[in-house]
Amino acid sequence: MLTFSALIAGSFSFGGLAAQHMGAGPLTLWRYLLTVVVLGALTFGYARVPFQIPKQLWRFLILGGLIAVYMLTMFKALEFTDPVSTGAVFTLMPLLSAGFAFLLLGQHTRPGVLAGLIIAALGAVWVIFRANIQAILAFDIGQGELIFFVGVICHAIYVPLIRKFDRKENPFAFGFWVAACTVPWLLVPGAAGLATTDFASLPAIVWIAVVYLAVVTTAITFLLLQFASMRLPSSKVLGYGYLTPSFIILLEGILGHGWVSLPVLAGALTTACGLALMALLPD
Repeated sequence: MLTFSALIAGSFSFGGLAAQHMGAGPLTLWRYLLTVVVLGALTFGYARVPFQIPKQLWRFLILGGLIAVYMLTMFKALEFTDPVSTGAVFTLMPLLSAGFAFLLLGQHTRPGVLAGLIIAALGAVWVIFRANIQAILAFDIGQGELIFFVGVICHAIYVPLIRKFDRKENPFAFGFWVAACTVPWLLVPGAAGLATTDFASLPAIVWIAVVYLAVVTTAITFLLLQFASMRLPSSKVLGYGYLTPSFIILLEGILGHGWVSLPVLAGALTTACGLALMALLPD
């Protein structure tokens, strides 16, 4: 999950660069079409899993729909706000996931883990409002953050559903069918725009971002997330995502996009402290 957090951070920075040149719908559809190809090669080529339509296909359609909303809202949000703020919204996911895990799986979150989640969520709120107490008191939250919050809710439901919907399928096959069932949900918002895209005129960063998102933050992170979801409580799984804003701040600085102020950095470090508390506690 530490690796997952670092790789996810890259999706916000690279996604933010790509979103400046391409709409959320066609960009997400393009990314998932490539993801299906990559996961198909891994599943039926590298892993040599026999091709067969899974039983209860509706499971994958539900998971695909949730991921489609999450990805669309992320790219749309990046048109209005910066990667650090969207990454901070992402860190609200574990607290939400703990709630959905209780509703869907009956998982109870230990008091210590819950305390860690709350501490980290407070740090995330501090970053979202850019360390502005007046903005917090007025609940002056940006449009981009509100848009992405909808997607974060969907992803928070998605994590416990992985365990609930698991039928002991091969992890590669499970990932392939989730990706394949995400594509139909993306056709309406993305097909027309993708068909009329002038790919030759797109800057290199868009191609780099799409490949990174398709291969790294879809194929690889899905396998990491599924592996962890079968071994850790849902709240702990995404608790490691609390490091995402810190990784984003580091990456944004390295890319030359500027460094955040010390008060905002303090909020990101608070989320990391919440993770440290949670990681030291028993499952």
